[in-house]
Amino acid sequence: MNDRGEKIRNLLVPIISVIFGFLLGAIIMLIFGYNPGLAYESMLKAGLGNMRSIGEVLRQASPLIFTALGFAVASAAGFFNIGLSGQALCGWVSSIWVALAFPGLPKPVLVVLCVVVGAIAGALAGAIPGALRAFFGTSEVITTIMLNYVFLYVSTYMIHNVFPKTFMVNKDSTNMIGDAASLRVMWLTRAFSGSRVSMGLFLALLALIAVWFIMKKTTLGFEIRAVGLNPFASEYAGMSSRKTIILSMMLSGTLAGLGGVIEGLGTYQNFFVQTASLSIGFDGMAVSLLGSNSPIGILFAALLFSVLKIGGLGMQTGANVPFEIVNIVIASIIFFVGINYAIRLLVAKTGGKKKATVEVTEVKEVESKPDQKDSQEGGEL
Repeated sequence: MNDRGEKIRNLLVPIISVIFGFLLGAIIMLIFGYNPGLAYESMLKAGLGNMRSIGEVLRQASPLIFTALGFAVASAAGFFNIGLSGQALCGWVSSIWVALAFPGLPKPVLVVLCVVVGAIAGALAGAIPGALRAFFGTSEVITTIMLNYVFLYVSTYMIHNVFPKTFMVNKDSTNMIGDAASLRVMWLTRAFSGSRVSMGLFLALLALIAVWFIMKKTTLGFEIRAVGLNPFASEYAGMSSRKTIILSMMLSGTLAGLGGVIEGLGTYQNFFVQTASLSIGFDGMAVSLLGSNSPIGILFAALLFSVLKIGGLGMQTGANVPFEIVNIVIASIIFFVGINYAIRLLVAKTGGKKKATVEVTEVKEVESKPDQKDSQEGGEL
């Protein structure tokens, strides 16, 4: 019964967080004189009103699934990986480099090579804070934040000074990759009326299954969860906490790197100078938290965030609501997810009151039964 109640609470917390987020967004719109009903209607039409919009929602969700899974794996190991943006950037840059360096390779070979190199780049980027934590006890929060900036400026240096001139269309942007390296396929583009959705969507769905299997059905997943729960007890049980820490961060970086690969080979088809850390890293953290770090939860949370992002543009044209309102709604959802303890307490108290009412009713029924029995015995006498 307790397990069932806990599952219900785990399901209710993100749902209530989303509802509260939308309500807060509606209140803010009313304060500034906007119509929240029209705004949300315009958002849904822009995000889900036609096949192209649906395709863009799926395209937006694909890298978010990868970065959210990366955050979930690190969280299971007891770490807060804020370096998803930098790790995704490493995957993006390296995959574009390979795509431009070997344009003559057959498409199956080149695509696989680009994806593998991008995944390795993300894994190496994740291994750095993992090794620092494992051997020196350095906080992964600080190191991953700092590495985001390191990778950001290294990528800018590379595009200005390292990439061959034959790769570049101008000093801030590379050439577009060839069809042999692209994750886009014609039948998928046609099915979604010319949207930028790519095979990265199917890679993301495969990643959801793979991460679930690794975390639930393999020794590595068990060790990651054990280290996350108690590294000292897992060490006493014969597990190498250092090895597990590094492997978990490498797996987290691999997933984030694949998110960057999808951005490069699927969405943008090139690389260009980034003025800030990739948003998919921080959005992926929010998606993972909203999805309770579970693969199925991450899938639905990524779709929700994508609808907000894509549909938010429609709020401007359909209801004259600034796009910043959409960001307020997203921030509100994240806020309520962040205070999930308060929401859990609210749900628990509500459930506790119902349980107490049921118990009082049962007690009254039990107390009334002896009276009924006595009256029957008295009647017989």
